[in-house]
Amino acid sequence: MIEIGGQTYTLNDPVVLLILATAGAIFLVLILLVLAVRAAGRSARMTEPLARQMQALGGHVQQLGMGQEQLRGGLQTVSDTQANAQAQMIQSIEARMAHVQQQMQDRLADNAARSARSLTEMQERMSETLHGSSKQTTTSLTQLQERLAAIDRAQDNITKLSGDVLSLQDILSNKQTRGAFGEIQLHDIVSKALPSDSYTMQASLSSGKRADCLIHLPNPPGPIVIDSKFPLEAYEALRRAKTDFEVKEAARAMRVAVKAHISAISSKYIIEGETADGALMFLPSEAVYAELHGNFPELVREGFAARVWIVSPTTCMATLNTMRAILKDARMREQAGAIRKTLKMLHRDVELVVERVGKLNTHFGQARADLEGLGTAAERAGKRAARLDNFDFEELSPQEIPVVPLTGSGEKN
Repeated sequence: MIEIGGQTYTLNDPVVLLILATAGAIFLVLILLVLAVRAAGRSARMTEPLARQMQALGGHVQQLGMGQEQLRGGLQTVSDTQANAQAQMIQSIEARMAHVQQQMQDRLADNAARSARSLTEMQERMSETLHGSSKQTTTSLTQLQERLAAIDRAQDNITKLSGDVLSLQDILSNKQTRGAFGEIQLHDIVSKALPSDSYTMQASLSSGKRADCLIHLPNPPGPIVIDSKFPLEAYEALRRAKTDFEVKEAARAMRVAVKAHISAISSKYIIEGETADGALMFLPSEAVYAELHGNFPELVREGFAARVWIVSPTTCMATLNTMRAILKDARMREQAGAIRKTLKMLHRDVELVVERVGKLNTHFGQARADLEGLGTAAERAGKRAARLDNFDFEELSPQEIPVVPLTGSGEKN
């Protein structure tokens, strides 16, 4: 770069290149002049041409000086023009920068306002979301507390049930309490299936025996006994058996116990002329009933042969429903005579009603005839009253009133 008159020019600038070319030409001329002066001493003949060349060279140098002055003026003009252009460009750039800055400020203000509105909306949504989440969390905690409370109650019930199971095991391990448990269960089933006057708990028989439940069925078949004292010891032993030997011994003991119980029921509760020709053996457990029918079918057949029918809680309820239908049919037959008598009385009452209706019809006919006579008499009276309305009554003077003699002399024959 070259600085001339306070202006800076680059080497590739055309003006600078022109100046450098002019300077080079002058330098070349000077070199040629020097060479010409040196050559003057060698040859005199070349002096005059050299002088002419020097003169021409001087003219060229003068022209180069004038061109340099013109070039300097052109450079100054170019410098001024460039300075003006730079000033205008700077002003334009400053104006544009001010405009851009104003636009940026406006956009920043607009963006700030939008950001503030978005932030406010976001805060409101977050507040609503947090409020809803808090409410939902409170609801969930409440439900969780309720479920935990339900779980606590269930745990308490399980604990109580465990105690009840242990108590039930203790009850079933005792023969007397086991019999009482069976009687209670039987009483609950019977009371739900039959009317209270159709059965008796702990009924005494003529043989001196006491039946757990006596159903008062009509003849035939007659009252039937239900026994609830099943020998559960053999079943419990069979259930606890682990080895084959223990299982066989427990099965044998169960067969013996059940056969003995069937025989006892048949001998104690089947009394000719007093009870039905059969009895029921109530099992307080469906598992025992299934065990007998599944693994001891011969015991069931022996019960049938002895007319002792084995029932579980479910089959006992079905049997009692059948008995209820039998009791209902028997009571309807007992009341059939009373129903027929009531029907006869009802028929007599209907006949009396028909007779009285006939008499009322006769009275109504007489009354209708009387009403028709009254209507006829009223019609005649109306017609006569109408004729009276047509008469013309004129006022007569006292002189024109004829005197009617009291004797018959004035009468015309």
